[in-house]
Amino acid sequence: MANWQLPRHPAAPNLKGPVVICVMDGVGVGVEDESNAVWLARKPNLDWLAANAPTTQLAAHGVAVGMPSDADMGNSEVGHNALGAGRVFDQGAKLVQNAVDTGALFESVAWQTSAHQVRQSGQPLHFIGLLSDGNVHSNIGHLEAMIARADVDGVQSVRLHVLMDGRDVHETSGLNYIDRIETLLTRMRDKGRDYCIASGGGRMKVTMDRYEAEWSMVELGWKTHVLGEGRGFSSAREAIQAFRDEQPGIGDQNLPAFVVTGSDGKPVGPIRDGAAVILFNFRGDRAIELTQAFEQETFTKFDRGARPDVVFSGMMQYDGDLQLPSRFLVPPPAIDFTLGEYLAKNGVTQLAISETQKFGHVTYFWNGNRSGKFDDKSETYVEVPSDTLPFEERPWMKAVEITDRTLAELATGKYAHARLNYANGDMVGHTGHRDAAVLAVEAVDLQIGRLMRFIDKAGGALIVTADHGNADEMYEHAKKGNALVRDAAGKLKVKTSHTLNPVPLHIYAPSLPQLRLDPAVSSPGLSNIAATTLQLLGFDAPDGFRPSLVGS
Repeated sequence: MANWQLPRHPAAPNLKGPVVICVMDGVGVGVEDESNAVWLARKPNLDWLAANAPTTQLAAHGVAVGMPSDADMGNSEVGHNALGAGRVFDQGAKLVQNAVDTGALFESVAWQTSAHQVRQSGQPLHFIGLLSDGNVHSNIGHLEAMIARADVDGVQSVRLHVLMDGRDVHETSGLNYIDRIETLLTRMRDKGRDYCIASGGGRMKVTMDRYEAEWSMVELGWKTHVLGEGRGFSSAREAIQAFRDEQPGIGDQNLPAFVVTGSDGKPVGPIRDGAAVILFNFRGDRAIELTQAFEQETFTKFDRGARPDVVFSGMMQYDGDLQLPSRFLVPPPAIDFTLGEYLAKNGVTQLAISETQKFGHVTYFWNGNRSGKFDDKSETYVEVPSDTLPFEERPWMKAVEITDRTLAELATGKYAHARLNYANGDMVGHTGHRDAAVLAVEAVDLQIGRLMRFIDKAGGALIVTADHGNADEMYEHAKKGNALVRDAAGKLKVKTSHTLNPVPLHIYAPSLPQLRLDPAVSSPGLSNIAATTLQLLGFDAPDGFRPSLVGS
């Protein structure tokens, strides 16, 4: 039986107020140039913290958060996993790549069942997912490996339903991935296979909603991928080029839905009874809703029509508590003994709050990919509904409302610990609008000032950090050196993806003027925050947690 008892820290501080973690989503530490919306922003509170509070930088990408290599960007999922777990676990991209390399993926019951189903029925094996090598939600290399194995396993027909990225990769790089996958599909057709792209659309318009913010996106995806309804084109390349011609400047993430049709004008890949469907995204937040649509008997979010009788599998199980999906190719990381569970087991009252876009990050991901609370009595989760309008038009998002509710809850004196996420730097950063991202950072800074004033009066501590970078690099830099990249017309190339930059850490505890960071902690990362939080709460961290950043 696990020992959940947390011992008192030998040098426990005597804080009267709560320990609050503020995650500035997508606010990293980048090159100080015109690409850096964080540097350009007027942010007196963050500047004051950097100059006066214990401050350092944390690794938030690559192996520090469980990704395969330091060439891999961090993301909100792995960042919040690391923040809440206090340790580093191999994450989706690495787990799937290992399963592909060892062949374990193809030995899974889900793969074997899918291949058997379509060999018997004669229906296609359908793949749905994000087509890029961003390695945040998916990787085109995994798809290529599955297509090649489908051929080896005697699968005659394959259909791809491709969601275009432009968010974790360059905003208009989609045709590169289309051409790459079409090369493989052509090779398969030359061997006599019936393999082709059937439908697609931009990830922020079709299918990949999260946290039930816009079920209409999933409904559109269902009509496009499953029913084969929508504007038809002879190929995915033709569709994307047409959309770009009609809407100059459109990024891949915002492309409309499209359906590929054959010479008879009919869609080439509606999903019918007897088929098998694999959702090849490994990250769960934008995969759960489509999974629900395929798997749940009782479903009321939209009219599915006659749900096809298929074998459905996910790349991973996206929600272990809800058992979604029931079939999956690669087991997810087993993240246990999280900060939130330790606090719940020790009766420490907790508040978790964010707007819809990041609510699951301070709950589900923070708790090790676990839905629900550990203890209803000691935990309060608050979701502030997000706007559905473009984020660049409202870069302040719900930062004020989050702060209002946080301060109201903390004023009750009920909570010893709180965690909140301001989504602005990430969600506005992904739009590619630098000036809007500057305003987003400024909006967050204003709210941090409000939190600081409360902490000062309450005698608590405020940990300010981020889960990864984004707004800190709104234009592309050259791979060597820091020169900004320009296109043939001399225009700066917009960057909409996360960055490889570290993130800031500030600890504001005015009632502890002696507080210092521990210089003995080398290469600090996001996973050090859990032990740091426990020490400020007066507890020694459990065995296995990465050390606290606060000196004893």
